[in-house]
Amino acid sequence: MASDKELSDFLESVEKRAFKQAVYAVRRDEAALDIVQDAMIKLAEKYGDKPAAELPMLFQRILQNTILDFFRREKVRNTWVSLFSGVGPSEDEHEEFDLLESYVAEDGNTASESSADKLERTQVLQLIEDEIQKLPARQREAFLMRYWQDLDVAETAAAMGCSEGSVKTHCSRATHALAEALKAKGITL
Repeated sequence: MASDKELSDFLESVEKRAFKQAVYAVRRDEAALDIVQDAMIKLAEKYGDKPAAELPMLFQRILQNTILDFFRREKVRNTWVSLFSGVGPSEDEHEEFDLLESYVAEDGNTASESSADKLERTQVLQLIEDEIQKLPARQREAFLMRYWQDLDVAETAAAMGCSEGSVKTHCSRATHALAEALKAKGITL
C-alpha cells in the first residue's frame, strides 16, 4: 500500500507531464488544469490504498477517462448551444416555429455526416480493432499501452515485465503488421 508520502511524491512527479498531455488533448490551459486536478483527486480518493507500483498505470487510465469525460461534456454543451443559439422565429414571423426543421448541423460535425460516411467510418474502425485483436498478445499489449494509454517506454516495460528494448521491438512489429494488414484491405491512414 502506498503511503501518503509516496502518493504525494508520485502526484508531484507526474503533474507537469499530465498537464502537458491534457493541454495537448483539449488545447485550453484552464480546462487542462481542471482535468489534471480532477484526475489527481480521483486517484487519491479511490486508489490511494493501492501499491505505489500500480499508481502510474492507474493515474494514466484516470487521466485519459477524465479527458474523455471533458470531451463528452463539451459535445453535449455544444450541441445544446448550437441548437438554441440563433435559432428561433424572427419578430416578423407569426407562424409556428419547429426547432428540428430549422436546425442545420455545422460542417465537420458528426451530425452533418451522411449515413454512408458514418457507416464507412464505423466499418474502418471495426477493421482496425479486428486487426489489433489479431496481433500476438505481447505486441498487442505493448501497442495498446504505448499508443492508446500513452504510457512511455519505461512505464510500459515495467507493466509488461520486460526490457525497454523489447517494448520498442513489440511496438515496431505491431505498427508494421497493422499497416500492412490495413493496406491490404485498402485502408491508408
